[in-house]
Amino acid sequence: MAKILVAYFSASGVTAAAARGIATAVGGELFEIVPAERYTSADLDWTDRKSRSTIEMNDEKCRPAMAVPVPDLGEFDTVFVGFPVWWYVEPRIVDTFLESARLAGKKVIPFCTSGGSGISGAERRMKELCPLAVWRRGKRVGADAGEWAKSVIAE
Repeated sequence: MAKILVAYFSASGVTAAAARGIATAVGGELFEIVPAERYTSADLDWTDRKSRSTIEMNDEKCRPAMAVPVPDLGEFDTVFVGFPVWWYVEPRIVDTFLESARLAGKKVIPFCTSGGSGISGAERRMKELCPLAVWRRGKRVGADAGEWAKSVIAE
């Protein structure tokens, strides 16, 4: 039986809820991608050009430190990676995770939460960061996260 990890970054709790739904639906283990320095409300103010999130997203090379290192992924066959969409792509802390994880040969399935943006921009960037992973098409999820996850695992 395949072992599944559901790794996620959540700034407001919305992505965390989707990740829990996915983990429950597919019998996956949860791993929260936590920044070493947590984001405050001011950090997340995308309308402020000097906010931490804006500064990070304007720097392609920015890789915020993680509070907890990536676990050994050797036992996992499939890794779901979840995040809120920031500036049409994944937050830089997710890039930190991707570049720290050993994903070569693993099935990787991205999912995102967003008020309106899709996942396509993030999928392109993520594939560039981890070209040796076996990528499956991701999805912007909501209440349907668990059902979607079951269907994509069955493929």
